[in-house]
Amino acid sequence: MDHFLYRDGRLHAEDVAISDIAASVGTPFYVYSTATLARHYRLFEDALSPLPHLICFAMKSLGNLSVAKTLGDMGAGADVVSVGEYLKARAAGIPGDRIVFSGIGKTGAEMRTALEGGIRQFNVESEPELEVLSEIAASMGLRAPITIRINPDVDARTHEKIATGKKENKFGIPIGRASEVYARAAALPGVEVVGIDVHIGSQLTELEPFEQAFQKVADLTRRLREEGHGIRRLDLGGGLGIPYERSNSAPPLPFDYGGVIKRTVGDLGCEIEVEPGRLISGNAGLMVAGVIYVKSGEERDFLILDAAMNDLIRPAMYGAHHDIVPVVEPAPGTMPHVYDIVGPVCETGDTFAKQRPMPPARAGDLVAFRSAGAYGAVMSSEYNMRPLIPEVLVNGDQFAVIRARPSYDEMINRDSIAPWL
Repeated sequence: MDHFLYRDGRLHAEDVAISDIAASVGTPFYVYSTATLARHYRLFEDALSPLPHLICFAMKSLGNLSVAKTLGDMGAGADVVSVGEYLKARAAGIPGDRIVFSGIGKTGAEMRTALEGGIRQFNVESEPELEVLSEIAASMGLRAPITIRINPDVDARTHEKIATGKKENKFGIPIGRASEVYARAAALPGVEVVGIDVHIGSQLTELEPFEQAFQKVADLTRRLREEGHGIRRLDLGGGLGIPYERSNSAPPLPFDYGGVIKRTVGDLGCEIEVEPGRLISGNAGLMVAGVIYVKSGEERDFLILDAAMNDLIRPAMYGAHHDIVPVVEPAPGTMPHVYDIVGPVCETGDTFAKQRPMPPARAGDLVAFRSAGAYGAVMSSEYNMRPLIPEVLVNGDQFAVIRARPSYDEMINRDSIAPWL
């Protein structure tokens, strides 16, 4: 469920008309709903109750400062994969003891920053990382709290570019070597083992892969405890999918996901950590664009928008689907027209949808891309010298620009001319 609905023939974000935002900030832009973010966060809270738990929002899905503060003020932690995300989470007021640091390529400098600023745990991905972290923490007179990410070799049944839990993927320690690596961690002076980490992929639409992975984690927990390790936290990652196509059946709900967690690891007495991103942020955001031209081709017609692949790259990168709807509700009985929906970037790949039925459109119309809150703004770029588009947060009948569109002068002035030119 989201809070983007038609009222009196106009699409609204909560109590604000999308067309009013467009008139104020220009198109294209992203808009996020506070009510939707909050609702989705509470769904996870309810799903995991009464287990001791912490919900760490995956900053990589939607990294805006206001979004992080909205969730942090509700009690969320943060899952970060870079020192930049760590610093943004701290700037949003999320304390270090609610931040977990994931990612396979943490540098020594990043580790030091997190240790200095406070960290709940590092999710260690490799033996070399383990050695470096111990050396740095020991040099600071600290012991870094760690989980070790295990790779359970479970097929997440998702897009190959976002599957992370199979043995050929770059993530984690093979589960067959877990005892050996945990023994090494226990012998190092600068780390303290607190738990196990697992994450098998993103946009999962079935519960069975979670069940397989979590059962392996449960078995491993028991074995590691027998080997003398104090396993008290289980970081189960994120990955629960959202319905990008409204006509398709919906993925499992957080309540059902919580049931899998309780059934597989709920009797171990561990604190449970989960790292949802997409399910909290995905349906909480739209990208709104304007129609520049309607072009008639020899074999098809094109809607040419002022948004492009640099603004929302998921269709070009993953072949991803987003429902695209008019901001002005079509009259009942309006017959659809079929368009290729494209942007102005000079690549054929700058295509959002092919042969998509839409209400007839004309230049100046506004369209909204649904389910664009996750991996939209965070993956955008300034390709073709196109400014990053604004981000807007709505709360009831209020809205605020939470990332402004840079001017061309600002973009140009980031460069410098070499002194010999």
